Amino acid sequence: MSQRNREGKRGARERLREQRERDRARAKRKRTLGVLGAVVAVLGAAVGVGMFASRTGDDSGKSSSALVPPRGAVGKGRLVIPSGKSEKSAQEGKAGKAGPVTLTVYEDFRCPGCKQFEDVFRKTVHELQDTGRMRVEYHLVTIIDGNLGGTGSLRAANAAACAQDKDPAKFRAYHDVLYRHQSQETRDTYADNGRLIKLADQVPGLVTPAFRTCVEDGRHDAWVRKSNDVFAHSGYASTPTVLLDGESIYGDPKKPLSPNKLKRMVLAAVRD
Repeated sequence: MSQRNREGKRGARERLREQRERDRARAKRKRTLGVLGAVVAVLGAAVGVGMFASRTGDDSGKSSSALVPPRGAVGKGRLVIPSGKSEKSAQEGKAGKAGPVTLTVYEDFRCPGCKQFEDVFRKTVHELQDTGRMRVEYHLVTIIDGNLGGTGSLRAANAAACAQDKDPAKFRAYHDVLYRHQSQETRDTYADNGRLIKLADQVPGLVTPAFRTCVEDGRHDAWVRKSNDVFAHSGYASTPTVLLDGESIYGDPKKPLSPNKLKRMVLAAVRD
């Protein structure tokens, strides 16, 4: 074989090797771009979920930044919604006259444990309220929003405060409606203001233009957040937290509470 032929053959092999290397490099780039594309798609989907959740929160209410307590709120910072006998009656009771005892309840409208408490004790609590033996002080908090994400605890608490603006009796009725219709805590159905307003139709006379605006604008959002912040620094760790004249009475498995036991405790306190 001549020198020229050998060199030509070697050149052809060299060109073939270079072409194969270019093909491998091109294939590698395609695989890399494919992986990057998949990553970008996943990240894009995640961002979409995050934006959707954020938009759900934004669209469900304008979330007023001003701290506006609901009408009739009492206590330090006016963070308490009272239900039952008036503050004046309670003070008279402390002065030695017949007056109601106070049941303090820290609740979250998304909290399953709170629903369980309400379902078991609702009838007894109403009876003790209606006979003037007990008043209830509600502190509305948003633990589930913080633990699981979402805005349902906040939205429902704001809507309940809007009901209180209308009439304390409507607050109690709407409060009960919200617990009766509570969904699984992971579903966060109360993030939808439309659902909250639809449920309010079950309370005669509650849904008015003023109530609807209050719910949709998040009039009491800052008030709810403040209530939750105070609870977070209160030393209590869970909902529901239930106190009778300042003493914790619920949640201790060694001292289970029943409706009859609650009634006996209240009657004993009133006689004292």
